[in-house]
Amino acid sequence: MPVQREYDGAGTPEVQVGETAFAEGEERLDRQHQSDSVVGVAAAGDGPSCQPGRTAAERITGARPPYAVLRLRVRGAHRRPVPFGVRENGGDPHPYPGRRSVSPTPAVPERADLRADCAGCFGLCCVALPFAVSADFARDKAAGEPCTHLDTDFGCGIHSRLRQEGYRGCTVYDCFGAGQKVSQVTFGGRDWRQAPETAGAMFAVLPVMRQLHELLWYLTEALTLPAAAPVHGELRASLEHTEHLTLGGPDELASLDVAAHRDGVSALLLRVSELVRAGVPGARHQNRRGADLMGARLRRANLRGASLRGALLIAADLTGADLRTADLLGADLRDADLSGADLTDCLFLTQSQLNAAKGDGATRVPRAFVRPAHW
Repeated sequence: MPVQREYDGAGTPEVQVGETAFAEGEERLDRQHQSDSVVGVAAAGDGPSCQPGRTAAERITGARPPYAVLRLRVRGAHRRPVPFGVRENGGDPHPYPGRRSVSPTPAVPERADLRADCAGCFGLCCVALPFAVSADFARDKAAGEPCTHLDTDFGCGIHSRLRQEGYRGCTVYDCFGAGQKVSQVTFGGRDWRQAPETAGAMFAVLPVMRQLHELLWYLTEALTLPAAAPVHGELRASLEHTEHLTLGGPDELASLDVAAHRDGVSALLLRVSELVRAGVPGARHQNRRGADLMGARLRRANLRGASLRGALLIAADLTGADLRTADLLGADLRDADLSGADLTDCLFLTQSQLNAAKGDGATRVPRAFVRPAHW
């Protein structure tokens, strides 16, 4: 059984035996994706940002899939709890910015369809995924077992106090919009309660869709980077192909070799990273890919243009660190202290990483992200 880096949220992280290996770079991500479990791992954002909008492929090709219409016809959307977080740089703190004024144009596309829209989902992450008693969860739950706090309208009964109730892991989970895609597109709006025969297939498809949507997130960002222009054609083709895969039926998605597809995308994203960081003086000497930096003292460190892809930065002191243009794809930032750090223009950051970390009002984050409420 592989070794898992478990962290109890206090003091020095411990090394324990577990089901997931946090290994170097994409290998660590591969194993985490294969299990797609939130057991003992603070995996994603501090409450999803629920924003209606166009798909990644639509922004590139101009096409508009049926999904954009389906998601507007969700029952009980008004009853959904308000997500955590405040829009960065003085933007709209409302959980549905598309229904009110929006924040200024971000440095990267809003990618609204790649943000969780709980109003369009049938509470899939609250049922499909397992978790265990830990610093992140107050109780055990088996895969396929509905959380005891899941309401009849698929809302969370304790959403506004998840951290206080011991469910920090829930506040940092992000499906990248896979939940509503599976609910409204793959299964055509049929929920697992009214059509229980769909439950098994629906829960099995969720982790596959999540991986595809995460890749869409990275590919869409890569297409906004001028330095990556030499590979924009390949990026666009990869994005369109990935978007096409998300529109497959339940059987197609379940049988998809998503690991092989991810490997191809990962290699392309690595080329993007190298092209962008090549313009940063000294970046080639800042290769800390897959490094074990748990609890490392990196206060005010110059990590500009560094490759921190897949690095273990759990509980690291990154206070005041310069992380501009650093590659953070897959970096584990659980309880890392980003107070006063500058993450402007960092590469392949996700809301999940921000929300799993610590920060303050002086932390500079890209404008497309939500500042975690617990900072």
